[in-house]
Amino acid sequence: MEQQAILAIGIFLLTYGLIISEKIHRTLLAMIGGILMVVFGIMDQETAIHHIDFNTLGLLVGMMIIVNTTAETGLFSYIGMWTAKKAKGNPVRILWLLALITALGSALLDNVTTIILIVPVAFSITRQLKVPTFPYIFSLVVASNIGGTATLIGDPPNIMIGSAVPELTFVAFLQNLTPIVFIILGVILPLLVVVFRKGLRTTDENLQTIMDIPLNGLITDKKLLIKCLVILGVTLIGFFLHQTLHLESATVALAGAFILLLFTGEHVMERAFRSVEWLTIFFFVGLFVLVGGLVETGLIKQLAEHAIELTGGDTLLSSMLILWLSALASSFLDNIPFVATMIPMIQDMGSMGISNLEPLWWSLALGACLGGNGSLIGASANLIAAGMSAKEGEPITFMRFIKFGFPLMLLSIVISSIYILLRYF
Repeated sequence: MEQQAILAIGIFLLTYGLIISEKIHRTLLAMIGGILMVVFGIMDQETAIHHIDFNTLGLLVGMMIIVNTTAETGLFSYIGMWTAKKAKGNPVRILWLLALITALGSALLDNVTTIILIVPVAFSITRQLKVPTFPYIFSLVVASNIGGTATLIGDPPNIMIGSAVPELTFVAFLQNLTPIVFIILGVILPLLVVVFRKGLRTTDENLQTIMDIPLNGLITDKKLLIKCLVILGVTLIGFFLHQTLHLESATVALAGAFILLLFTGEHVMERAFRSVEWLTIFFFVGLFVLVGGLVETGLIKQLAEHAIELTGGDTLLSSMLILWLSALASSFLDNIPFVATMIPMIQDMGSMGISNLEPLWWSLALGACLGGNGSLIGASANLIAAGMSAKEGEPITFMRFIKFGFPLMLLSIVISSIYILLRYF
């Protein structure tokens, strides 16, 4: 192996190891790792910039602006309290409904944003009912990772896959992944209720406290809400039609975001830009350059060759290998860097004789998104929920999460394996 390739692997593994250790912020590590790829001559700056997927970044920034501006209106607090009232304050029904709303929100917005909006609502409700918070926070995280699997914009791995493979459109994600997401939710949500049923009990007095909270006043800015809902609706229509319109999904998201800001004024614009998760955006930038270093040295191509040898070029075996490898890896590694590494590998497998790559892409999406439920560090949404929970004095430990999360993740991957087998083979 040539010196540049060894150096690239060294930088990649060191960066990855430090990201997993969580001793230093992952954005700093990813950016420094990417810069080292350029400093040590593994690729020049122009090549590094070429490896940055601006479609993924644009889609994330656009959706963050739209969703965070909508959150200012109080809409999500209203939805949470309305849900609790519709459930008549019943803890089991509230868990079901909040999980379903989270799954839907994760499909239409993205799972990280949905968790940021729904977790505080869950804390408010559980305090009123005087029930344990862990079953609710855990269920919301699981539902967000499952729901985010359903669409192109639901989870960062899907955004990255859709951006790398233009024929996998918003509609293609809906047609191929939404059916299996409904099946998995239908299996997992009842199991969550069975597992946590002992803690989901409260008194009639606590139920009445929830019912007495007025909904009036939770919506703080009706004019802004109307503008946000109109623009969000138009943007979602744009995602459905983006291939017909010959527009990238980032263009649709950014157009929606800036048209919304045009109609809401400069004071909203400044807050919207402050609320964009720039740390996440720059984490992606560094990551794309890091993986670009492995691509430039031919390492990804060698990995693809070994995968082809292992499966004999069989599409079914390759799909199953990618599904299970993605799920297990994404349980213990953040799924974003893993998917960034897998995308060029699958592309190389296509150039080596596997003619139909579509099942492989859906296997990668299912494995990476659903694998995030395997452990506390499996997905960004998990870590954000755990951080918010710790701030509220309810820390979630790694072992407590894995005790419930890993078996549910394995079950969802078994269901996905059957789905891939029956639908594509």
